[in-house]
Amino acid sequence: MEKCRKYDDGEILSHVDHTLLRQTATAADIETIVDEGIRYKTASVCIPPSFVAHAAAYAKGRVKICTVIGFPNGYNTTEVKVFETADAVKDGADEIDMVINLGDLKAGKYDAVLEEIRAVRAACTGKILKVIIETCLLTEEEKIRMCEIVSESGADYIKTSTGFSTGGATFDDIALFAKHVRGIRIKAAGGIKSVDDAERFLDLGADRLGTSSLIRMLAEK
Repeated sequence: MEKCRKYDDGEILSHVDHTLLRQTATAADIETIVDEGIRYKTASVCIPPSFVAHAAAYAKGRVKICTVIGFPNGYNTTEVKVFETADAVKDGADEIDMVINLGDLKAGKYDAVLEEIRAVRAACTGKILKVIIETCLLTEEEKIRMCEIVSESGADYIKTSTGFSTGGATFDDIALFAKHVRGIRIKAAGGIKSVDDAERFLDLGADRLGTSSLIRMLAEK
């Protein structure tokens, strides 16, 4: 599939959740990510929950703060995810990216998956909620079912990947999402390897791009 059009750098960056989730991140690293998010006007900076309060105080509203819940495996209890979410919002998170319970999905417990997303949605108290379904571990049928569930849940986005499993976003998955979601937006995350990839994900229907390297890639063009 050829790209529909060329995007300018600022437009691409306005769709980016500038991400730092590595286990060894320090407060100084988080401040650098926030500075870059502010400088390049990214949609948000996506950081570990333990740094949300520090990042929010440091950013002073100049960039949105996104964090992750039930990350990266998704098998925390619903009560833990709800607490994590409420705590992150209290600390200043503007956006929440939660991981579903993949075991429940695999077992066909679709109502449980839906109710957990709705519980986290309630704990967001109006903040943006993105639902990570870890596409690399799912069948096509499961991906379609999750498009339906997330569309029903009240969440704002369906998101492909954590970046911590066996694969990340693919063009086929974003095209599949675009075909099957209703009333929600799409986030492609994990393994965005080039500016051309980023543009193609946007063409296919992604509204957000989760990446740790796109700012560097654009600077090196």
